[in-house]
Amino acid sequence: MYKYLDQIVGQPKVVRLLSNFLNSDKIPHAFLFSGQDGLGKEHAALCFSKELNSTHNSEDVINQISNLAEPFVKYIFPLPRGKNEDNESSPYEKLNSEEMTSVKEELQKKITNPFYKISIPKANLIKVNSIRDLRKFISLSYSDINYRTVIISDAHLMNEESQNALLKNLEEPPIGVIFILITSKPDMLRETIKSRCWEIKFNYLKNEDIIFILSEYFKYDKHQAENYAAFSFGSINKLFFLEDIDFEEVLNKTIIILRFALGRKFHSAIEEINKMVANDIESFKLLLLLILRWFSDLQKYKVNKENFFFVNHKETFQKFLTKFPEIKYLEIVSKIENLLSLCSKNINLNILILDLTVELGKFTVESGIKTDNSTQKIRG
Repeated sequence: MYKYLDQIVGQPKVVRLLSNFLNSDKIPHAFLFSGQDGLGKEHAALCFSKELNSTHNSEDVINQISNLAEPFVKYIFPLPRGKNEDNESSPYEKLNSEEMTSVKEELQKKITNPFYKISIPKANLIKVNSIRDLRKFISLSYSDINYRTVIISDAHLMNEESQNALLKNLEEPPIGVIFILITSKPDMLRETIKSRCWEIKFNYLKNEDIIFILSEYFKYDKHQAENYAAFSFGSINKLFFLEDIDFEEVLNKTIIILRFALGRKFHSAIEEINKMVANDIESFKLLLLLILRWFSDLQKYKVNKENFFFVNHKETFQKFLTKFPEIKYLEIVSKIENLLSLCSKNINLNILILDLTVELGKFTVESGIKTDNSTQKIRG
């Protein structure tokens, strides 16, 4: 059992691999933590860094690691390019006061919440200056620190020059320095870099893990965390477009879309979908998930179960079941889940919207619903 590795959320395979390295006392000098954004890769890197030092240093050192403080941690992330900056400038030297304020504020948010994703305007690359700045960090020796950690966030945003500069450090790894590259796009890294790193892949999070992270680290209340987790797609980063959404309004819109589509009023359904999703694929995924939730609630209602997501729209279930007592639930769920899978395959959103409305319309016709008054029956 490892105190800090046990704090890694929802990644048992990662914990097992890192534990094996600690048990063997053979720590690779470089790791590649890969997987989609929002899986807790950077939090895991900090937990591992703490574990490497937990038996050799005081609690103060652990706090310094949490604070991303040098010389314990060198945290590298994308930065904007300053005015008149050249490759000999230090990473922050040419940033203006507004940019520096933004950097400091984002870093503080990251320190407060290790799951927070830093976002700085015009920070599109990891600058070669940041990588060259490693030389000073690496050259210093600290006999009282067991391991120092270099964490490179969004490592795939290193350009060719930055990757070349990093490669020189990886080819001659200094004793007591561990590199951890964090990326959602490992294919953008040079093979010569990847071959020098031990890759550990992170999996999508379960809903209960999402709820825990949102409650513990983002301080959401339980109801809000549960609502968000239902549409997380296994990643906390996919959630934050929901923050400005009025859920009750979105549920009402979903009912309207279902009413039009099931009633084969395709033009009206497509018009409402376009208003709701605003040409955004994530919003369309949300709509698909809400429709799946509505049909799931319908099944619960049919067998007298409770715990509805559409708790304020139960009358729509009765109206639907009165007209449609023998629903082909599995068939429609399968088709909508297929549309969800197509969302990640660069298919035109307008085609997906049309497919959704047509499939819902087919569902009612094949099931014997009359369309002349079906829109009147399914209201909410």
